[in-house]
Amino acid sequence: MPNPIKEFFIEDNAVKLESELDYGVVDHYIRSAEAFSRLTYQSVYIIDYYRRNFLYVSPNSLFLCGRKPEEIIKMGYSFYSDCVPEEDHKLLIENNKSGFAFYNTIPVEERRDWYIQYDFRIIRDGKPVLINHKLTPLALTSDGRIWLALCVVSVAAHTDSGHVEMHKIGSPDYFAYNYTTRRWVRKSVKQLTDAECQVITLSSQGYTMAEIADKMCLSADTIKKYRKQIFEMLEVRNISEAIVAATNNKLI
Repeated sequence: MPNPIKEFFIEDNAVKLESELDYGVVDHYIRSAEAFSRLTYQSVYIIDYYRRNFLYVSPNSLFLCGRKPEEIIKMGYSFYSDCVPEEDHKLLIENNKSGFAFYNTIPVEERRDWYIQYDFRIIRDGKPVLINHKLTPLALTSDGRIWLALCVVSVAAHTDSGHVEMHKIGSPDYFAYNYTTRRWVRKSVKQLTDAECQVITLSSQGYTMAEIADKMCLSADTIKKYRKQIFEMLEVRNISEAIVAATNNKLI
């Protein structure tokens, strides 16, 4: 039986400066996460890399797999053994190793500005559900190790697991992990034009192509062309996936 503690809590992020850990501020972080969770459709949780557990899990149903937040907190990292298919469990282990290897190449003073995101499946009601997972530092020790991390879970825009990316806030570039070469490849964030942003925003509000064309004073064929460009740029198949991808990547 795999030991999730040994698999996920690796030397690359072993928290060693115990004297710097102030657990008196943990309640502040938890209250902030609770407040954020009330305002978002996404699932939110906090990882403690020193105590190797979850400090907080929001009541959002997406991540809970039919359980209560208290149950997930008690499960801790065994959640990834019990609720993730074996194939994706192995993928998460590789994501963890490659992600921290990359993270340790970033200057310590810049590490708060980065986050990692990837897609994997969880089992809900006996069926696999693909989710998007983002993780960013919440509290660091002076040597740049992550003590607390904030994680956000939402519906994935892709149709398969993987798609690991490292992003720096404010930068148009990001790094994508290649599972074949096991290397990180620099890429640029794709930007939507103003018209494309308007099309996808109106689509997210439930307007049809004909209604969008009327609002934008354009022909239906032009709106259809914009949608096709959006699908190609975001590498999705339909408007629902495009809305999720644009939201997850902060394009709208």
